[in-house]
Amino acid sequence: MSKSISVAQARAELPNLLRDVERGETVEITRRGRPVAIVLSVGDYERLTAGRRAFADAYRAWRASVADEDLVLPQDYFRQLRDRSPGRDTAP
Repeated sequence: MSKSISVAQARAELPNLLRDVERGETVEITRRGRPVAIVLSVGDYERLTAGRRAFADAYRAWRASVADEDLVLPQDYFRQLRDRSPGRDTAP
């Protein structure tokens, strides 16, 4: 982390903070000493999020690539997964 400042400092120095970020610096903003946010340049953000897609989009692509008949499970599939142990003793 290049720089760490409090929320109060960030509020008071926003123009300077943005100038630093535009120059490539990453700024951590803290509240009561704990990190609550990171301010980074648009370029850094785009690099971090490039190539990511929403879960719904990934699921639709997967469903389009798999035939429905390939998704059918045998009738007793889940029956095999059931835990047959008696469980733990709850008597005092």
